[in-house]
Amino acid sequence: MKDFLFSPEQARTPIGALSGGERGRLMLARALAQTSNLLILDEPTNDLDLETLDLLQEMLTDYAGTVLLVSHDRDFIDRVAVSTLVFEGDGVWTEYAGGYSDMIAQRGRINADKRQQNSSNKKNSARKSGNVITASPKGKNNTAKMSFKDKYKLEKLPGEMATLNDNIVKLQTKLSEPDFYTREPELFAQTAAKLKTAQHDLALAEEQWLALALLQDEIG
Repeated sequence: MKDFLFSPEQARTPIGALSGGERGRLMLARALAQTSNLLILDEPTNDLDLETLDLLQEMLTDYAGTVLLVSHDRDFIDRVAVSTLVFEGDGVWTEYAGGYSDMIAQRGRINADKRQQNSSNKKNSARKSGNVITASPKGKNNTAKMSFKDKYKLEKLPGEMATLNDNIVKLQTKLSEPDFYTREPELFAQTAAKLKTAQHDLALAEEQWLALALLQDEIG
């Protein structure tokens, strides 16, 4: 309980008197205190503050066993997962190496390869049936092209993502200071809000870069 930020005075507190966040911490403390080699956690980050999130991440990283984690927290998945299982539809589940961001990148490459393969199959089929395939000439009649704005954005996004990632690391380092919240609670809250915004912006930038990269691959 001490590892999960409970004071000694709270050891005999009735569970009904605890807040939602405290109950979540208590459940995690109880689960990790037992000897096991398998943990199944359903949305464990709900109602947890940043300090407890860091503590949970550290404990799961050091856990000597297998953890099955169900979560909508993309950043937390990126930080703790070594593989990600994704429901693709029609009863199909696919395992990807790494966390959420790694999964997005791999799915993008796989989908691009599938489109390229389908296009190649169609061309081969047309050749076998005697049909003639002609390529669209480049010029004003060809609508499949990237705008100057898209090209510029594709070139700039990697640098923006690197800057956002560096900022996230700095903010997380600042928030991990043991007495930061005690010393400056208002600044702590502001820093936490900045971290959340930076993580959101990074996720949007990654999705935008992936979409533009796929468009570039399709156009060739």
